[in-house]
Amino acid sequence: MLPRFWWSPLLCLGLLACNRQAPVAKPAADPAVASAADGDHMVSINAADAPAPATPVLPAKGREWPEVMLENGKAWISCDTDYAGEAGDGIELEALDRASVDAALAPCEERGLVRVRYAGKINPSFTALVSRLAVVADAMKIRRRILDLDSSGGQVEAAIVAGDSIGESGWTIWVREGSICHSACVFVLAAGDNRLISGKVGIHRMMRISSTATSRAELNKELHEVYDNVKDYLQRNGVAVGVADLMMTVPNRSLRLLTGDELKQFGLDGTNAVQDDLERIKQMRKCGDDFVRRKDAFLIAFDRECKVEGVDLETVTGCGQTLKERFGFPDEVCPDESPLSEIDTALLVPEPVAVPAVDAAVIAPASTVTAVPSSRH
Repeated sequence: MLPRFWWSPLLCLGLLACNRQAPVAKPAADPAVASAADGDHMVSINAADAPAPATPVLPAKGREWPEVMLENGKAWISCDTDYAGEAGDGIELEALDRASVDAALAPCEERGLVRVRYAGKINPSFTALVSRLAVVADAMKIRRRILDLDSSGGQVEAAIVAGDSIGESGWTIWVREGSICHSACVFVLAAGDNRLISGKVGIHRMMRISSTATSRAELNKELHEVYDNVKDYLQRNGVAVGVADLMMTVPNRSLRLLTGDELKQFGLDGTNAVQDDLERIKQMRKCGDDFVRRKDAFLIAFDRECKVEGVDLETVTGCGQTLKERFGFPDEVCPDESPLSEIDTALLVPEPVAVPAVDAAVIAPASTVTAVPSSRH
């Protein structure tokens, strides 16, 4: 991301041509800011400059969130999975203050589903975005969360902090047709509970900002600690550390696109293996053995029948919806734990609300409740 007043040196040069005053010393560049100006490269910064870990707790009533501007990126909020329809990507999120985020997610509260389209760099403001969205979604009990991602990359440390926030707050990540997830974006992709990929995923070597290296050995020593952190992060998200080793072999100014087979081999496509183990343990207790067996069978069939290379995301999700009926989903007892519940198109019947007493003859039986019309997904 460029400093907010990147144009000021140009303005000063113009003024100096007319007014011969002593030049004013420029302040030192903030590495955390300058790193995002590095185009499509994947950069690593000094640990002291890394964004602070996201705080998942709800701020005290009346306390304002620190001011953060969404830099080098845009976000849109939708309460629907259908991005090809009239609503498209949804309503653009203009600011990251609490009131703005509350207002943006409020229409999604009743349905319990939010889709966030993000197009831009992975940087500290993106970290703030996903953290704040999760806080408000928790407060509104919006359990189905989709991050519709399109990013050429950015900052390693910001991606890891954002990924840890995503991993703790239940997001499905989409890379839809026509979108990309390159470079540091891959670390964000790794954190999703489930990943649906129709776009392009690519990797390359990271570049160290503020490096003092003068030899290969010195540069390797600087990067060693960063790569250790990266590998630890990938492991806790069920991704093969081999993807980090492969990154090391691709020059920073190049790009290595991963094939569908490689995405599955590295654990970057489909269900997050670590999250899957955790959910199986919880679901076995809550939903029973039969539920878990049916869900396992569904996921195998979904990978085999729906996730065909070259097929757009709309077709994949439509196939998944049809497949769910074959395996008895959404489950009556555990609808929220059913596979791909975040792309269910029909709203669950709301809990009964107390109503004034009336003559029993005019009360419609429960079976007459009309379901909300479904969209194409």
